[in-house]
Amino acid sequence: MTLKALVQRVHLWSGLLLGIQMLFWMLSGLVMSAFPIELVRGETTAFSAPPVPLEAQTFASPGGIIAQVDGVTSLELRRFLGRPAYLTSGQGAARALFDAASGEKLSPLSESLARKVAEQDYVGQGEIVSAALVSFPPHEYRGEKPVWRIDYNDRHHTRLYISPTTGEVRARRNDIWRLYDFFWMLHIMDYDERENTNTWQLRIFAGAGTVFTLSGMMIVFYRLRRGRYRNDLLFFAGKRRRTKNTPKQSE
Repeated sequence: MTLKALVQRVHLWSGLLLGIQMLFWMLSGLVMSAFPIELVRGETTAFSAPPVPLEAQTFASPGGIIAQVDGVTSLELRRFLGRPAYLTSGQGAARALFDAASGEKLSPLSESLARKVAEQDYVGQGEIVSAALVSFPPHEYRGEKPVWRIDYNDRHHTRLYISPTTGEVRARRNDIWRLYDFFWMLHIMDYDERENTNTWQLRIFAGAGTVFTLSGMMIVFYRLRRGRYRNDLLFFAGKRRRTKNTPKQSE
């Protein structure tokens, strides 16, 4: 088999291998570019405000807070629902939330507190229709478990996932996010976690695309050497010359 025939055969089969995935890449890129990323992430319905400075006041003793939890390695003073709170961190169950004024332990959050966090974060047009502490959330949430899931009845069916440990909104999801996530899966070819951009499938198809492009360039080179495109080049060159030399018609 000659080198030319080998290149043509490689070009053909790599094109067949690449064709379907190229369609998925183009289609997924088109769909993902159609939606503002702020809408996908749920940021269009999320409350945003500058940080509020803490006031000088009497706080519960940090030592008393640390004594209530084993394995604490750090203690942070922050705001929670407009009031100062301590967040302990460490190994395992050492993460906990406390009222900084009274020293009362707030975590794990009750449903009423989880709803208040959701109401503070959400500024859309919907209302809460359900709140549940779920140990096996759907695939759209990939964080710590269990987690509070708060569902809204707005047009995009917004869902907030709130940590019962820290009171933070861990994820904002909606129907647009699910559509985007599906095409993102097709784009990076990670059909499980949808986060790995180094999958073997992606490497294979990216390599096939490279081979397809290089072999196509070699085929064009061989055909140019044999004068395959000479008539086409002369045709376009002659057309340009005729266009350039054609006198202007008088008005």
